[in-house]
Amino acid sequence: MVCCSGRCTLIFLCTIQLITALERQAFDFLGYQWAPILVNFLHIIVVILGLFGAIQYHPRYVVLYLVWSILWVTWNIFICCLYLDLCGLSKESDSMALGLSSHGSWWKDNSLGCERRDLPTAQWPSGDSPALVSALGCVLEYQYIEVLHSALQLFVSLLGFVSACYMVNIFNEEEDAYLYK
Repeated sequence: MVCCSGRCTLIFLCTIQLITALERQAFDFLGYQWAPILVNFLHIIVVILGLFGAIQYHPRYVVLYLVWSILWVTWNIFICCLYLDLCGLSKESDSMALGLSSHGSWWKDNSLGCERRDLPTAQWPSGDSPALVSALGCVLEYQYIEVLHSALQLFVSLLGFVSACYMVNIFNEEEDAYLYK
């Protein structure tokens, strides 16, 4: 089976997108972030269809992947703006959990290099045990991990978009050559 470079590139990029989307999906499930779970699920389905379209020479599936890539890039820009508190968005809102729970990013409590320390605050009036406050000293804060996930998705999606545009062009040229021979 001969594989043209554009087709192989699209297959490779779809495979990378599947791996990174499944990884992202797992961490969104751990943080009970329902909006990203739903969008990631749709992304996984469309990437599988795009992969199928590239393997089986079905341009309609590749076009579906192209349209979804535009939406996926927009979603990841939104995620970056949300976690960097840009454009009036706040990472402290419960919008990612769709208001169903008070959970947020799993990385908030489990970020890279974090040390959990319990620091005593003021004593209770009756001399009981003090209230504890959890302080985290992290190497990389959770919002930057989320932004890095989205930036990786943006990069791979943009490459996939270019590769899919090339593949649709190749499919159309092959179809025209076949029809007008």
